Amino acid sequence: MPDLFVKAPTSGCSGEGSPLVVLESGDESDQFQWSAVFEQLAAQTRVCAYDRAGNGSSDDATGCRRTPELLGDLSAMLAAAKAEPPYVLVGTSGGGFLMTSYAYAHPDQTAGIVLAETPHAIIPSQAPKELLAELDCRSPLNQEHRDYVAVERYAWTHQHRIGRIPMTVISNDYGDTWENAEQKTNAKGQRGWLDLSPLARQVVVTSGHDVPENEPDLTVREILRVLAAARA
Repeated sequence: MPDLFVKAPTSGCSGEGSPLVVLESGDESDQFQWSAVFEQLAAQTRVCAYDRAGNGSSDDATGCRRTPELLGDLSAMLAAAKAEPPYVLVGTSGGGFLMTSYAYAHPDQTAGIVLAETPHAIIPSQAPKELLAELDCRSPLNQEHRDYVAVERYAWTHQHRIGRIPMTVISNDYGDTWENAEQKTNAKGQRGWLDLSPLARQVVVTSGHDVPENEPDLTVREILRVLAAARA
C-alpha cells in the first residue's frame, strides 16, 4: 500500500527515486484507477497518485472548475507530499489534459510525459446538446464541477513544443467497433499531442479506452521507458 496519505486532495505516494512519476486519473476517477500499475512503478522510483476534489476520498468540488482550479489540486498534492521536481507526468483520459497543461506552465519541471487515451478536445459545435448539458460545470451530474469544454480546449489549443523530452501517446484504435465519429478517428485525432516533443511517439492498442486497467504491462513499460530516457 502507498506509505503516504494526505487530505484534500487525498493522495498516495510510494517508492524512492527521481524523477517522480505523477499519475493523473481520468474524469470522475480516483487514484485507484492506477492500482494495476502503481506498485510496479513504485519499485523503480517515487510515484504519486491522488484524488481530485469531488473524486474518491477528497473533499467535494465547489464552483466552476477550470484549468487553474484543477491544477491547484495537483499543486496542493505535490506540496503536501513534499514532492520535488522533476516529474514524469502521466495522465489517462481527461487526466491527460491536466498533465499537458501543467507541462505548459512548468516546462522546467517536466522530465517526460505519458498520455494514455487522452482524446482530441471536445468540439462544441459537433457535440450533442445533451452531452454538453451533462458536462456543464453547473450540472448535478458533474461531480467534479469541471468545465470540461474549457479544460480540454485550453490544453488542445495551447499545444507547443515543451522541449526535447521523452514522451509516449498511447491511443486506442476502435477498428470496426467504433460507435461515433470521435471513436472512428480516435487514434489519428490524438496525433496532435506529438507536437509537444520531437521525441514523442504514438503506441496504438485495440483493447479499449481504459489503458491502465486493460494494458497494465504496456502502461508500465512505456512509463518506465520515458523514466529511463529522462534519467539518461
